[in-house]
Amino acid sequence: MNTTLQKPAILLSPPHMSGEEQQYIAEAFASNWIAPLGPHVDAFEREFAETVGIGHAAAVSSGTAAIHLALRLLGVGPGDRVFCSSLTFVASANPILYQGAEPVFIDAEPDTWGMSPRALERALEEAAREGRLPKAVIVVHLFGQCARMDEILALCGTYGVPVVEDAAEALGSTYKGRHAGTMGRFGIYSFNGNKIITTSGGGMLVSDDGDAIREARTLASQARDPAVHYEHSRLGYNYRLSNVLAGIGRAQLKVLAERVEARRAVFERYRSALEGLPGVRFMPELSGTRSNRWLTALTIDERSAGISAAQLVAWLAEDRIESRPVWKPLHLQPLFAGTRYYPHGEREDVSARLFRTGLCLPSGSAMTPGEQERVIERLKAGMKSGAAAGI
Repeated sequence: MNTTLQKPAILLSPPHMSGEEQQYIAEAFASNWIAPLGPHVDAFEREFAETVGIGHAAAVSSGTAAIHLALRLLGVGPGDRVFCSSLTFVASANPILYQGAEPVFIDAEPDTWGMSPRALERALEEAAREGRLPKAVIVVHLFGQCARMDEILALCGTYGVPVVEDAAEALGSTYKGRHAGTMGRFGIYSFNGNKIITTSGGGMLVSDDGDAIREARTLASQARDPAVHYEHSRLGYNYRLSNVLAGIGRAQLKVLAERVEARRAVFERYRSALEGLPGVRFMPELSGTRSNRWLTALTIDERSAGISAAQLVAWLAEDRIESRPVWKPLHLQPLFAGTRYYPHGEREDVSARLFRTGLCLPSGSAMTPGEQERVIERLKAGMKSGAAAGI
């Protein structure tokens, strides 16, 4: 009998409900607000803005929609350039293509795995010489760790380039006392099912610019003109979040702090158990920042460990444990073949190295100590057998 098939699966980052969601859903049904507007949407936007400490928020259907709206509000269009972190999920850059603009990718740096200020500086200097400064820079806070925002904001400020913070993975993370997503012109968040809080699918666009957020709500509601009939003079989108899902978000937002503590505890248990193993190095946390540790990420030096990160993904999967490589950099994706890319150093492609050596472990906030111990022991066994046999 194959006992592996009988073991329950351990997923990478499953949803974790608070238990209060049904109350908010029932309220939406009782009031018959089953639409992409309603009291839960209004309250969710207000409560979210208060939680992260920013002036205004617009609830939308996804984090991708939020990025798209930010670029539209910044006037990005055909012929424009937008700089974007390379080490990220494709959704960070797809909206650049939606607007007919050209993405230019910026490498990561070792201390945060976020955008390299060194590479960004070279890219901005070259763009200025060419007379083609970007319309925006999209900075991704990877796996909950904030990028070096002081340096990035200073560079972009020198050239007058607005910053969009992709904090899809970083809700609840802070940088020198400020919430991730609140330092640039716009910030975006995701409430996908795998995020630290979820509405099953959804996102938020935030800014201290109230006029811009009001315009975002209009664009997200098909850009309908004020009229008794349906009048449309501009292109809009069907991007608003439903009142039902916003109710789920309100319940989830109440437990955000608990979810951050739980994820950080998962990270610390992994680090305590594994950091002494040969070739294992955990994702750092920049001084003055506090990561939500959305995913526990580490790197595996195959020469020291005797096994690669890719082999460990397969080894864990045999025991029904889901793990993932670090994101494949966008400059290596077929979709963006030939796109301009600025590495961290002349001979140092940090994003490519992290993709080759990086590993993300199961990190759900509802993960039990027993489940985590199973992952730890399986990982240790894989490294031991790999070192011995070169699996």
